[in-house]
Amino acid sequence: MYPKPRPSLQPNTAAFESLPLVKPTGFREYDARWWFGHPGSPKPPELNLMGVQALGMGLGTLLGRMGVKREIVTGHDFRSYSSAIKYALVTGLMAAGCRVHDIGLAMSPMSYFAQFALDVPAVAMVTASHNDNGWTGVKMGAERPVTFGPDEMGQLRDLVLAGDFELREGGSYVFVPDLPARYMADLTNRRKIGRKLKVVAACGNGTAGAFAPQILEALGCEVVPLDVELDHTFPRYNPNPEDMEMLHAMAVAVKEHGADVGLGFDGDGDRCGVVDERGHEIFADKIGAMLARDLTRVHGPSQFVVDVKSTGLFLTDPVLKELGAKTDYWKTGHSYIKRRVKELNALAGFEKSGHFFFNAPVGRGYDDGVVTAIAVLDMLDRSPGKTMSELYAELPMTWGSPTMAPHCEDEVKYGVVDKVVRRFQEMKEKGETVAGQTIRDLVTVNGVRVVSEDGTWGLVRASSNKPELVVVVESPVSEARLREMFAAVDGVLRENPEVGAYNQTL
Repeated sequence: MYPKPRPSLQPNTAAFESLPLVKPTGFREYDARWWFGHPGSPKPPELNLMGVQALGMGLGTLLGRMGVKREIVTGHDFRSYSSAIKYALVTGLMAAGCRVHDIGLAMSPMSYFAQFALDVPAVAMVTASHNDNGWTGVKMGAERPVTFGPDEMGQLRDLVLAGDFELREGGSYVFVPDLPARYMADLTNRRKIGRKLKVVAACGNGTAGAFAPQILEALGCEVVPLDVELDHTFPRYNPNPEDMEMLHAMAVAVKEHGADVGLGFDGDGDRCGVVDERGHEIFADKIGAMLARDLTRVHGPSQFVVDVKSTGLFLTDPVLKELGAKTDYWKTGHSYIKRRVKELNALAGFEKSGHFFFNAPVGRGYDDGVVTAIAVLDMLDRSPGKTMSELYAELPMTWGSPTMAPHCEDEVKYGVVDKVVRRFQEMKEKGETVAGQTIRDLVTVNGVRVVSEDGTWGLVRASSNKPELVVVVESPVSEARLREMFAAVDGVLRENPEVGAYNQTL
């Protein structure tokens, strides 16, 4: 019988080498993330290789209980330990009777593509996305193109922590050597970009550096590579296109090379950030609104899905209204939006984080940063004579914040958000004001989005993959109103001593 996983173990002990370590908080809402550690790190690990093996056994067992064929695609991102973690996962999956298709080094969307290309029902991609070096994780799914949400993650957590494994013979392994070439051919077997475009392709030394620049070149773009050398220490900045440090580096490169656009990819290649030709960052929700305009013009009246962190323009933009676009605001998280896009048969889904999901005929419903980049380039190609900044200027003006993240431990962050939700609900019931105005609306599908009379809004929710809260504010009126809303939201947050410092602020 396989040993039952432990929530904590002391490193450099016989127990650490003999028992599986799986910290329960690593099972997040829609994927798994643990601190695996690296040499010299003072932080204790939350997972060991036997724990990864237990995770594989649990995932294989869960597939069987879900009635899904025990056949699965796996790949790994570029970190010093990702390959070892993947092979530990593979041994666990095989012990549970799974046939494992290993695609090797890959971006997350390549593993999703492999589910279709290889006709395999399930996926387990080893990646910590843009998290700091030392983190690891797994993105999983059993029904293409969607990935696990909180129900499946909860079942997996309980199964793994209880050691409730159904192990069986018959597991097998096959390596798929040509999947990267097949993926790249799938994206480039189409018409070339007709317009002469110079593109900065920023990869932050993450896995996308091995694939994204070549794809954009094959489509006819002049590519300026930026930080494309694979380096898991992330020497310049974390590959996170939502992070201002990466966006600023892209802006410098765009201006230096006179590029038409900067496209930045996160660590596992499923997100894309954009900088215009003047070096100005365009937040992903605004890019989504621009793409919604472009796609609706091409495909006719269309349904879209966006997350609660996104701009209000999806409902108020007169052009989208005139074109017959409809938008559904939904929970933040790639699994939530991906599933909602499928449920509504939406043409596309947009997250402020840069996860974009395109259904046929643009994509297959999963998040792929390179497909997003191609959609941006197609939009420029369909707008001859217009620059990226001019297309952006056609949107109604709003003042929005970056995604800000005050520290809050995993064990308490959801409780803090519950208290913040109740606080704003009480304020609304009592007729109290927020940022000097009456509360017009509270959206509580995911945390709380508080909207004042003039349309200025602020959002607080718990991060699903880090010990942080998420704070976003936007105003259609002025920067002053933006700052007033931030001060009001932050004031409510500071009623909770568990909330720490921001990673960035206004």
